[in-house]
Amino acid sequence: MKVNPVDGSIDLPDHVDSSGVKPMSYEEEQLIRVFYEQKIQEVCTAFKFPHKIQATAIIYFKRFYLQWSVMEHQPKNIMLTCVYASCKVEENHVSAEELGKGIQQDHEIILNNEMVLLKSLDFDLIVYAPYRSIEGFIDDLEGFCRAGNGAFQRLKELHQMAISHADKMMLTDAPLLYTPGQLALAALHKCNDILKVFDFERYLETIFSRQHSNCTIEQFVQSINAINYLVDQLKMPSVKDMRHLDRKLRHCWDPSSRDEHKKKEKKSKHKSKRTSTDAQLHS
Repeated sequence: MKVNPVDGSIDLPDHVDSSGVKPMSYEEEQLIRVFYEQKIQEVCTAFKFPHKIQATAIIYFKRFYLQWSVMEHQPKNIMLTCVYASCKVEENHVSAEELGKGIQQDHEIILNNEMVLLKSLDFDLIVYAPYRSIEGFIDDLEGFCRAGNGAFQRLKELHQMAISHADKMMLTDAPLLYTPGQLALAALHKCNDILKVFDFERYLETIFSRQHSNCTIEQFVQSINAINYLVDQLKMPSVKDMRHLDRKLRHCWDPSSRDEHKKKEKKSKHKSKRTSTDAQLHS
């Protein structure tokens, strides 16, 4: 099977019947991407990488699949390559061998996909995430709230909750559409609604009073609401979803596997039926 890099069409060998092959829908591809973006977070947590590596890897992964389909490049391989590349860029170097060994994968897969990834990113490797912006706003809020010991502890709780919320944001399209500062304030706004640590509207007014911006507070609040809406609409694939999607994806890569899967299912049903018949005869 060959994939046309221009239009993404699939060219099948003459001996393969393509009539039963259905390409992935946009929604199905989206679920697969979200699943592997979440896996990036899990891998980075397992290796105890800082948040900036996790965020960089996810943004690389998102940008890569703006140009390609999961039917063209195996997302599992690209996911690992994104983690490897982000470690290099963020100066937290881990060898491909060490990374592959840690997650029980062949490190050659990582190395073979590295140049494909870099070319797809146009070698534009500097990216920004909301985590440092969250830290900056928390430091600024200490002065705004005139934090005593009690307020300082509440700001610490707000910081941790905002980071968790930012992790969810990274699984949406928001990092591709909005600036790190907007993402950070959206996370703080959402979490502050729960913890009630400070007056968010008044704090937003103080930020705008310190800088000259073409954007009004009302427009900025609309952006924040749009970001949090994306998070609220985020759908996480279930185990059942991924079994179906993984099987369908393998059929797209290798249509002949579909026939083999059907044969196994038919054989299994026939065996089950025969066993049931034998049991009835002996009873």
